[in-house]
Amino acid sequence: MRMKVRLLIPDKTFLKAMNLREEILKEHSKAKCNEIVAWVNNSQKRFDELLFLFLKDEDKIKQRAAWPLSYCVEAHPELANKHFDKLIKNLEKTPLHDAVKRNTIRLLRYTNIPEKYHGPLMNICFEYAASPKEPIAVKVFSLNLLEKLAKIYPEIIPEIKWVIDDQIENQSAGFKSCAKHMLKNLKTI
Repeated sequence: MRMKVRLLIPDKTFLKAMNLREEILKEHSKAKCNEIVAWVNNSQKRFDELLFLFLKDEDKIKQRAAWPLSYCVEAHPELANKHFDKLIKNLEKTPLHDAVKRNTIRLLRYTNIPEKYHGPLMNICFEYAASPKEPIAVKVFSLNLLEKLAKIYPEIIPEIKWVIDDQIENQSAGFKSCAKHMLKNLKTI
């Protein structure tokens, strides 16, 4: 029998122990995302449960688990430490839903990525950023992660600039704004 746990969250409401899969299926909203993030909090066990659903369940669950997963890592980057291999191998799968790509790349920006994953991650991010088929958010998060890695590997800066120059003309105002800001940052590395 599972013990019911209550967790205090910032708005002074309480969450009871949840069946995470059922909660993810109930609705896809910012409120539900925040509820799951609060439930996970800094619990490695709960994070691992969310990650399992993100990696192994049906596509609808993966897509909905992606958003709170990235917010959990933003709040507690250490939760991802033992999962880099799984996360990066998952990014190498095709086809992969845009929400999974976007939120995986997003959450990796908040972590200290072990060196052995830098090369594969750079390849993935360059592929996403240069692809005409990828949505803007996937491209921008990929470029942001490449900018972070450029601080360690400044030799990739010309390639990042090339990708931006190649993409900027046909992209949205949001992409152009991020790209201009990134190009300015790359000059200081």
